Amino acid sequence: MTKNKKILLIILIILNTVVLMGQIYPEGAPPFARIVNIVFLIASLIFFIILIKQKNDQ
Repeated sequence: MTKNKKILLIILIILNTVVLMGQIYPEGAPPFARIVNIVFLIASLIFFIILIKQKNDQ
């Protein structure tokens, strides 16, 4: 796994943790939680599409 992919995975894990905490404890969610949810979903989608394309190219 390349260094860029590892960094992207770490970022996605951090965003996923923020999203999960917002789901478990909504009253404690920060005001930017909606934006974090959207960014996480879009980034995850892009990451998975890239992985699928790389697997198909090999």
